[in-house]
Amino acid sequence: MNEVLQRFKRPLLYLMGPLYVVAGVLHFVVPELYVQIVPPVLPAALALVYLSGVAEVAVGIGLLIPRTRRYAAWATVALLVAIFPANVYMATSGVVIEGLPGGGDPSALVRWGRLPLQGVLLLWALWYTRPPREADHS
Repeated sequence: MNEVLQRFKRPLLYLMGPLYVVAGVLHFVVPELYVQIVPPVLPAALALVYLSGVAEVAVGIGLLIPRTRRYAAWATVALLVAIFPANVYMATSGVVIEGLPGGGDPSALVRWGRLPLQGVLLLWALWYTRPPREADHS
């Protein structure tokens, strides 16, 4: 891996973990926002929102613990794949998202922008699935 990128691996880890924890907690603080983007073909939307919230908190914490980091990174990959249908539904269905902080429905750019962002997040998680190099000590 490029040495310049390698220098950012650890600091980005300490950004990634807390971001997932915060995102997961938000599933419990404002579950009604997330319920709106669960595709209607899936059962028990609220339960799925809570389940994905627990999963996000768990992977966020797991990423920060060296012993569980690789497992948590793989779990993050699985989580991102599992929630992708909600992002596709949000982009394609025209569902109006009510109750967003600041008001207003997300623009088409935001809705469609979430799809490639999932790819970036997936690659970011995959970065931590590799065994640490001896020099990393991470």
